Amino acid sequence: QVQLVESGGGLVQSGGSLRLSCFGTGFAFSNTFMKWNRQAPGKGVEFVASISSAGYTKTYADSVQDRFIISRDNEKNMLFLEMNDLRPEDTAVYFCWCPTGRGQGTQVTVSS
Repeated sequence: QVQLVESGGGLVQSGGSLRLSCFGTGFAFSNTFMKWNRQAPGKGVEFVASISSAGYTKTYADSVQDRFIISRDNEKNMLFLEMNDLRPEDTAVYFCWCPTGRGQGTQVTVSS
């Protein structure tokens, strides 16, 4: 049974930073392509960043390029999202995603 548990969200001022974490179990984490998505209030799910199974290939949404960094630790079944220079428009619930499941999400709120 796939389980993805996010942590690290919170309230931060504009220009601040946060680091999100996601712990995955119930699947072959080290062989799995992973993503972070987000959903703002009243909006659909938006792609944020993705990372290949070994961590060599990373892609980002234009809106977060050069501000966010996705990474992973396959030894610990962990996925990370380092978020810098946060803006009010980054306010959303952030989800960890794999092809067979997703987490409950962690709330990120950026005040202006």
